[in-house]
Amino acid sequence: MKSEQDRERIEANATETPAQPERPPAKKQWMWTIIFILIAAVSVLAVVLQSREFSLSQFWSYLTEASLPWLGVSLLGMLGFIFFEGFALLIICRAFGYRQKIGHGYIYSASDIYFSAITPSATGGQPASAYFMMKDGIPGMVVTVALVANLCMYTLAIVAIGAICFTFHFDVFLSFNLVSKVLILVGVVMQLGLALFFFLLLKNGALLHRICRAVIHFLCKIRILRHEERKQAKLDASMERYRGYAHVLSGHRKTLIFVFLFNFLQRASQIAVTMFTYLASGGSLSRAGELWAMQGYVVIGSNSIPIPGAMGVSDYIMLDGFRSIMSESAAVNLELLSRSFSFYICIFLCGISTLIQFQRLKKRRTLS
Repeated sequence: MKSEQDRERIEANATETPAQPERPPAKKQWMWTIIFILIAAVSVLAVVLQSREFSLSQFWSYLTEASLPWLGVSLLGMLGFIFFEGFALLIICRAFGYRQKIGHGYIYSASDIYFSAITPSATGGQPASAYFMMKDGIPGMVVTVALVANLCMYTLAIVAIGAICFTFHFDVFLSFNLVSKVLILVGVVMQLGLALFFFLLLKNGALLHRICRAVIHFLCKIRILRHEERKQAKLDASMERYRGYAHVLSGHRKTLIFVFLFNFLQRASQIAVTMFTYLASGGSLSRAGELWAMQGYVVIGSNSIPIPGAMGVSDYIMLDGFRSIMSESAAVNLELLSRSFSFYICIFLCGISTLIQFQRLKKRRTLS
């Protein structure tokens, strides 16, 4: 139960009139999608060329001989990656009194995943998610706090997974080559830095305020924005609301714990896709934990370079790890199949879901 002070603060801030969210420019969406497809094609080609023994007929046999039940579990792991983030965002929104349906949470997550995958450093994911949240009537400052809190817990979840991998499967880390080890260690440092940064943004509104003021000043100086004083005054008013919402959320420790757990489950389920795909192809159950840890290191290392979807980086580290425990051809087949489930099919599903929701909102706006 929320305290009376929390309720009063929420009700007072809920009277704000949220700014109307802007839909991302269509041309830019298509540009990033095309770039994504090109990088994906190059990445797949690079993986295929890694093995002289690879052939489409061989890969087809590998796919058709795989265990359907285990492939089905792999598919569930991929869906978990989408839904668990949606649950995390719904929990935060409910802490402020906005009780959205599971379908809404799915769209918030799907749009985040899709645009994060096709834009460098995942810069498009948060704005896309914010767009749909604000379209559902959630105030802008609530959306901002929710996304910052979720991003903080998402980063902490990756750090936690890294801690598990290094603690229980350090030998797996040693099996990677020098380049992969460097990428993984850089990823660890970056995730720790991001976790600290997002935590400060959530707990210290003054830091976020200074950053926003500096950005507005810079944009006005290079004449992208005008009327700096007016913009700064509007920012000051918005930051007061942000501090209020952030203060309310900080008092909901159980909410933050559940948000962390769902973010952990989100990443763990995606990592498990590779493990389940390995088992589907006849892999030993005794090495399942090793495969999970190997993919955990891949996730950490993929965050070291700001490439859309971490394509190329993830593929390189995955192949390097798989080669240490299986043949070259088996490593390529496993990489292609598991990556298809955990990433390419997932991004396709999220992209289609996002497009459908865009069209629904457009139709609704036209009818009104």
